[in-house]
Amino acid sequence: MRYLSAEESRNVDWLAKSQGHIMGIVLMENAGRGIVEILLAENLKGKVVICCGRGNNGGDGFVIARHLNAAGVDVQVLLFANPKELMGDACMNHAIIAHSDIPMKVLTSPSAEDLKSIFQDAVWIVDALVGTGQKGSLRTPFDIIVRQINESGVKVLAVDLPSGLNADTGIASDPTIKATITATMVTPKTGFQNPQAQTYLGKLKVVGIGLPKCFMPLS
Repeated sequence: MRYLSAEESRNVDWLAKSQGHIMGIVLMENAGRGIVEILLAENLKGKVVICCGRGNNGGDGFVIARHLNAAGVDVQVLLFANPKELMGDACMNHAIIAHSDIPMKVLTSPSAEDLKSIFQDAVWIVDALVGTGQKGSLRTPFDIIVRQINESGVKVLAVDLPSGLNADTGIASDPTIKATITATMVTPKTGFQNPQAQTYLGKLKVVGIGLPKCFMPLS
């Protein structure tokens, strides 16, 4: 199996968009739907809380919320950013959620107690906070959010990689999401080969995003 660095992963996306003429929002839709298939296979019985940041990982989270809702799953979206900061495909998918009846809270400065109260009713939490571009320690409030997710005892699905884990080195910052399942896009990341990363990855699932074979990295 081929492992990709964060830069190589971004390059695959760029090639698909620039040479394959595949719109980014299509790739995001495919990623989100693929992750929903993984979650539905877990026989969901209860609320799924989807934690979204302001980047493309958050955009994936909005797609996940929409498709889970369509499947009859009880979902709640938590957006840890000002909606005005959202851009591109993430902004478009946020708008769909905002104009639906899917519950969504905007929490730019969440307290530990607020998060504890929300997470106690969940059976799964989706970590769609930060992606492969994250370097170094998580900034506030993401460090608070990650600690509360880990302390909740709720099962966690990490989108692409656990927030706080370096995609290239597999080194975990303090704190880092301890996922039950990591649903990574296209191929695993280079850092996943680090034995220390296994504590945080949980069960690894690779999600296809509809790329033609010519844009797939060689094995």
